[in-house]
Amino acid sequence: MDQLALLFVLLLGAVVTVPVGERLGVPPPVLMTLGGGVLALLPFVPSVEVPPGLILPLVLPPLLYVAVQRTSWREFAANRRPIFLLAVALVLLTMTAVAAVAQAVVPGMPIAAACVLGALVAPPDPVAATAVAGRLGLPRRMVSILEGEGLFNDVTAIVLYHVALVATVTGSFSVPNAAAALVLSAVVATAVGLALGWLANRLMGMLGDATLQVGLTLLVPFAAYALAEAIEGSGVLAVLVTALFLAEHAADADDVLGRLAGNTFWEVVDTLVTGVAFGLIGLELHHVLGAAAGRWGELAAAAAAVIGVVVVVRLLWLLPAAWLTRRLHRRSDVAEDIPVTWRETVVMWWAGMRGVASVALALAIPFTVDGGGGFPARDEILFIAFAVVLATLVVQGLSLPWLAQRLDVRSDGDAEREQERQLALRVAKAAKRRLREIEAVEDLPEEVSEGLLRRAYDLGVRISPDIVAEERFEAQRQRLRRARRVQRIQAEMLSAARHEVLAARSEPGVDPEVVDRVLRQLDVRSLRA
Repeated sequence: MDQLALLFVLLLGAVVTVPVGERLGVPPPVLMTLGGGVLALLPFVPSVEVPPGLILPLVLPPLLYVAVQRTSWREFAANRRPIFLLAVALVLLTMTAVAAVAQAVVPGMPIAAACVLGALVAPPDPVAATAVAGRLGLPRRMVSILEGEGLFNDVTAIVLYHVALVATVTGSFSVPNAAAALVLSAVVATAVGLALGWLANRLMGMLGDATLQVGLTLLVPFAAYALAEAIEGSGVLAVLVTALFLAEHAADADDVLGRLAGNTFWEVVDTLVTGVAFGLIGLELHHVLGAAAGRWGELAAAAAAVIGVVVVVRLLWLLPAAWLTRRLHRRSDVAEDIPVTWRETVVMWWAGMRGVASVALALAIPFTVDGGGGFPARDEILFIAFAVVLATLVVQGLSLPWLAQRLDVRSDGDAEREQERQLALRVAKAAKRRLREIEAVEDLPEEVSEGLLRRAYDLGVRISPDIVAEERFEAQRQRLRRARRVQRIQAEMLSAARHEVLAARSEPGVDPEVVDRVLRQLDVRSLRA
């Protein structure tokens, strides 16, 4: 088996583990990691050889871009306080604690190299947290905090990682220079992200075609990352800013086909890239175990110490931070998402799994430093980093559903239904308001106007039947039943039309391009119906 065949095996595994994981109740990232570990033990599977400099640019941009699409700038702004406590303060604290312990337990590890290790194991992984938490039915406010933490802690950790890496490679470190580099990196990344977001938004309107628009969204995160890194900025922050800008400004309410195509495309990208990334974690295990030959006891003890620090520091920080956030929340009465009980705080603690970002940063460590020598303690850093990822991802990922169930932490269905009901009312009112505006300038027959008014009302009822008044509920339900029957018959008619067009594709003298053009029109009609 060559590396290309291995890549296709990982891609296939990424697709297969989704339904298998749902059936077994195991998160797909955990399955892919375990599957990669099994592959690494097979003698005919080749060692993975990915240049360290390509790990971050290939893996992080698409995953970050997808993660941002699930949230909004309002959520970030409203949750800035808990996100800051988790994504900045906790990352700094974790890096410091891990660096101190690693330098003490690993003989000969320089403080700069220990900071590299601390920075790369500090951030919980947003991909793993979202993949696991999203399937558990946790409260939306908790998922929002985990997503925000995962995105911004990657920015903090990667900037700190680069500072520590430069200090290790060059052998020199200056606090003022490092602080200036951090500020410059953030400013440059923000400017690049805003500029690329504005440019991409303009290009979206010029392109028009959904296929070209989706292709542009694929290029944008890679371009943001590469451009920011080329001019000494944070590539991760640039991707984050670009994705947030596009999420806020690039939405066209009437671009139904483009939105459906884009969402479908990025769901596929997310599934494949996430699966390959977690599969690589398992595959790299073979190399890491080989580097630990003859020093199992020493490295296992060091890894256990670092794992303990990573897990305990998060708990010791979360308990007082959550308490303080709740007190400040009551005083300021702001709309932010916070864990409201100690049970939710414990679940958030256990959801701090490490994953793709930590492995990508570990694999991106160069082999040599300035002067030609080897990077100090590189094998030890890799072993400990992989141990932290596997311990948190597998142990915490598999036990998180059990913990959430035992602590009775689940989503607030009543609040979600009420929010859905309010949106349904707004939908019906918006449709009615537009109908009245049209009636004011156009002469509509009374029966047509009444029929359109019922359809405007039905728009909201189909979203949330609870908006129907009690005395009108039965009549509305009967009307909806008739509407669904018409919709079903119409769908069957469109299906027959599509079958007829597809059958014509194989007939002699029929142009396939004409068939595809007609079929596309029928597909669009089906979506709108």
